[in-house]
Amino acid sequence: MATWRHGIDIIIIIISILLSEGEDRQEHLSFKHNQTLRIVSSSVSISNLGLRTGPDDLVASILSKVVQTNGGVSLTKKEHEEVAEVADELQKYCVDEPVKCPLIFGEWDVVYCSRPTSPGGGYRSALGRLFFRTKEMIQAVEAPDTVRNKVSFSVFGFLDGEVSLKGKLKVLDGQWIQVIFEPPELKVGALDFRYGGESEVKLQITYIDEKVRLGKGSRGSLFVFQRRG
Repeated sequence: MATWRHGIDIIIIIISILLSEGEDRQEHLSFKHNQTLRIVSSSVSISNLGLRTGPDDLVASILSKVVQTNGGVSLTKKEHEEVAEVADELQKYCVDEPVKCPLIFGEWDVVYCSRPTSPGGGYRSALGRLFFRTKEMIQAVEAPDTVRNKVSFSVFGFLDGEVSLKGKLKVLDGQWIQVIFEPPELKVGALDFRYGGESEVKLQITYIDEKVRLGKGSRGSLFVFQRRG
């Protein structure tokens, strides 16, 4: 029992450090899959983007570049640039006023962010990844205006936990949305508590279809969401 309590004390100290580290990272829009071996891209190189005839190849290309990269953590600078270039091409095929598209609703895995620490804050920082192994990052968008974000992780590889946020979505214009989140809820083992205050994010939806949704945060971070199921 004493050993268990000591372990919990250590976890609380680590969480406290990460929470303070993540205070300035307010782009919370969502979360990601476990990292295994990275899928090798079989798509045409970026230099041949002009040869593509439609969005299907672009969607396949961007997914092949970001899936199983730990949300973008393992990518090089050049590979991030390649992802951004494909995203720019996909934006040309985005529907008018994507915020009004019913495809926005559903459950999404956050498979990539150009700033990997944006989803999950301090838990996804270089320090946080030493102690917290991300299991999945999920965003659910529910009609008419609810957003739920969840990061699931394991602490030291044996104690499961999660951080979740619930927010209210507001449409700003045809492409931009704003989400105001309630204070995060943290669960680690038997611990369950809220911390901090409200947070606010803005996201531009740059592409959406049945498989993927792309977005850019107000600070320029690129997000790639893949529909679950």
